[in-house]
Amino acid sequence: MSKQQKGAHADENLEHVESALSKTEHFIEENQNTLTIVALVIIAIVAGYYGLSKLYFQPLENNAQKQIFYAQQYFEQDSFKLALNGDGINPGFIEIMDEYGSTKAGKLSAFYAGVSNLHLGNYEEAISFLGDFSTDDELIAATAAGAMGDAYMELGKTDDAISQYKKASSYDNNLTAPTYLMKLGIAYETANNKEEAVKAYTTIKDQYKTSSEARQIDKYITRAELK
Repeated sequence: MSKQQKGAHADENLEHVESALSKTEHFIEENQNTLTIVALVIIAIVAGYYGLSKLYFQPLENNAQKQIFYAQQYFEQDSFKLALNGDGINPGFIEIMDEYGSTKAGKLSAFYAGVSNLHLGNYEEAISFLGDFSTDDELIAATAAGAMGDAYMELGKTDDAISQYKKASSYDNNLTAPTYLMKLGIAYETANNKEEAVKAYTTIKDQYKTSSEARQIDKYITRAELK
């Protein structure tokens, strides 16, 4: 391409750029009021969210954390009725869920309420609370699923229990996986599915050799194989 052609091409590109800029300026001039309103709305939303977070949600979260402390103490002492319903001065998990349901402490109260009901023999209530609970914490998620499995087993709903034990044991950690694999194997035995029971027990033997469940797992494998 000759210098003259290059120059013409450059001039043409410059004209396109100038035209685009001119159109943009024209658009801004014609819609200046609208654009100003949009900008102000965005600023108001950002400022409002920041203010709501600092002035409402954070204090609410802090208060919920203070309220749940006493219920957790009762829970750790196996005083599950007091943990659920409070002691007349401090609220229990049920009240905390109702008043602080949008907070982390309020959501965690659903987990505690479910496990508390499990210990009290209120299995349907336990399943209801735990079914509504969700968390990104894998250890708590595994425990919640395992607790639902326990509740279903108590109700004689073995297939549902198996589903929950499978979910609980899918979280690969040495603290909970062996426990729920053992319960999964027992549930499979209850359902007369010895092949899956052996598989669950063998997983403990192969993958969780240092767990307390692994120390006695051979007799469970043998028992399932002989059925």
